Amino acid sequence: MTSDQRKKLALLMLNMFIAVGSFGIIIPIIPAYLKEIGQGGTAAGLIIAIFAFAQFLVSPVGGKWTDKYGRRPLINIGLLTLAISMFIFYFADSIWLLYLSRAIGGIGCAFLIPAIFAYVADITTMDQRAKGNSFISASMSLGIVIGPGIGGFLADFGLKTPLLVSAVVGLLAFIVSYFTLAESQEEKVEIPQDENSSMVKDIILSVKKPFFIPLIITLIMSFGLMAYETVLGLYVDDKFGATPQEIAFMVTSTGLVGVIMQLFVVDRLVKAIGEVNVLKLFLVVTASGFFLSIIAGSYTMFFAISLLIFLATSILRPVLTTLISKMAGNEQGFAMGMNNAYMSIGNIMGPLLAGALYDIDILYPFIAGLIILIFTIILTFMWKGIKIQKAALKGGH
Repeated sequence: MTSDQRKKLALLMLNMFIAVGSFGIIIPIIPAYLKEIGQGGTAAGLIIAIFAFAQFLVSPVGGKWTDKYGRRPLINIGLLTLAISMFIFYFADSIWLLYLSRAIGGIGCAFLIPAIFAYVADITTMDQRAKGNSFISASMSLGIVIGPGIGGFLADFGLKTPLLVSAVVGLLAFIVSYFTLAESQEEKVEIPQDENSSMVKDIILSVKKPFFIPLIITLIMSFGLMAYETVLGLYVDDKFGATPQEIAFMVTSTGLVGVIMQLFVVDRLVKAIGEVNVLKLFLVVTASGFFLSIIAGSYTMFFAISLLIFLATSILRPVLTTLISKMAGNEQGFAMGMNNAYMSIGNIMGPLLAGALYDIDILYPFIAGLIILIFTIILTFMWKGIKIQKAALKGGH
């Protein structure tokens, strides 16, 4: 990559880290904050669900606007919207303002994330695409890992301090991006009138696109990972008597493994065996991890298996994004918007189903995940990988 490419990629990574970290930073303070305003578990669940649902609803719109109006405006709007959402959260004195804040935050991410991935597609060649996407994914993973830690540290200075810091940092990111990030899209995409449509029509439209199968796999991967994360702490507590410190160590370690894979391994793997083969290989690895988690007999064994699962999914995420991007041609914004929407569906459904199944039997979430992954592997192996690669090469730089 050239020096200019690296500078732009670094700014995009910073923006993505701030966006994801701004959500993670509130996690440690939510229990005490909700207690202060007389709320409990239902509100905690809604805070996550409202954010994901707003992101799901608006992602296709954000994606299409990214194609129509350019990447830069949507990145800047996304950053500013996220900052506003955190300021509302900081000043909120009722649960309804808090819900409003989360909805606005979800909308901000729906604008920001597709635009960032579309920007990466604009400034990279086909050969560089996997590396660019894996770096952005690494910044997302880092935000997930570091955000809660920063939030816990800042909470020592006051319960609402993490919210204020997050809002100010988000506003500064918007200012820096506004004055330094140039537009990357060379030619705007005119959206036909019949494509300015509802979410349902956008989903139906995506079914006809060549990148539909990677979108389905993205949904399933997000579903499985969120389901796994939802019950992970409960399971190791109930099954092995794990302490909060052991659970925190597990979550942090698996997150850091993901960052390392995305920064140093994904690009080399893709260059060695291609996106489709990486996809097949690590879907099998993920399914194997779910199977082994069912028979794990100790905390240490379950910890090792969890590392394997998070390692595999951290490789799958940027590889899927790269495949979708390569097959999207000049519809980068729409493709990345749908990628974000399908991911959001998984993020909403995964915790809901996992929680319900866990209450029936603590092994059921892992068994359900394994069954779904087996069907996904069959679907992927039936998918015409050679045609995919040819379509990708035709659609790119």
